[in-house]
Amino acid sequence: MERFYLIVGHVGRLELLVPQGVKLVQLRIKDQPEAEVRRQIARARDFCAVHGAQLVVNDHWQAALDLNCTFVHLGQEDMETADFAALRRAGVRYGLSTHDEAELDRALSHDPAYVALGPVYETLLKKMKWAPQGLDRVRRWKALVGDTPLVAIGGLTPERLPGVFAAGADSAAVVTDIQQAADPERRTREWIEACTS
Repeated sequence: MERFYLIVGHVGRLELLVPQGVKLVQLRIKDQPEAEVRRQIARARDFCAVHGAQLVVNDHWQAALDLNCTFVHLGQEDMETADFAALRRAGVRYGLSTHDEAELDRALSHDPAYVALGPVYETLLKKMKWAPQGLDRVRRWKALVGDTPLVAIGGLTPERLPGVFAAGADSAAVVTDIQQAADPERRTREWIEACTS
């Protein structure tokens, strides 16, 4: 599992940042018509193939299947409607979001490629119904998931990274810190360096 996991909201941002050395990137498209979602996914799929990066499609699992993508990320709500059997038949791996132990049990029952826990810290990007989970919860989750990779997300910064990895996270998913950076390209390179040092 790559230690740095970039999350972007538009294929244009993906095309700007993946060339900085990103190897794992999630395309999280919200509130767009289906045709635009599929256009962006197809473009991101092809761009990532050229740059040797793994594309993860957020939520839109059927479009990902139709467009021959190999990895999706599903939230708890998406798990209600996702056809896990179809994804497995097509060889599509999937990561699953979790916030409490019931959600974790449910996620692990689907044998995911990774489990995400968040928000680890307070996050500015979206209003969360969960309080920050903290590093103790990261440690507990790692004990519970065993060999399944654990992705930490929510309020992460390079300064917080050592503690997150020490607590057991295998990967750090980053949205806001790069999205709101004055120079997102440079910030992406700083993240990559911080995750590999």
